[in-house]
Amino acid sequence: MTTRCPCLSGETYDACCGPVHRGEPAPTAERLMRSRFSAFALGDEAYLMRSWHPSTRPSELVLDPGLRWYRLDIERTERGGPFDRDGVVEFTAHFTGSERGSLHEVSRFVREGRDWFYVEAVA
Repeated sequence: MTTRCPCLSGETYDACCGPVHRGEPAPTAERLMRSRFSAFALGDEAYLMRSWHPSTRPSELVLDPGLRWYRLDIERTERGGPFDRDGVVEFTAHFTGSERGSLHEVSRFVREGRDWFYVEAVA
């Protein structure tokens, strides 16, 4: 896909979140967060489940088809780099549906081997 990536990184989808969605490891916790936002925007429930740590992953995930996720703002990151084992990403994700709104979250991530996983919201 040569269109702009939904995570608004400035890259095309094929140069940004596309490879991660297709199985390449995300190099950082922030990059995993961006790929998860793009998966919400694209309705990719399977990727969201794969990138969720098994210790906290729900048994099923059903996305609301009435929501359209259109903007991601990364507020801050702690650790989460290529050589870290854990990280935190604070973000605000904006959506529209029957109303406009946003979700502000501080998320915790862990890296196992080469793969980053979303663990949970901490605030």
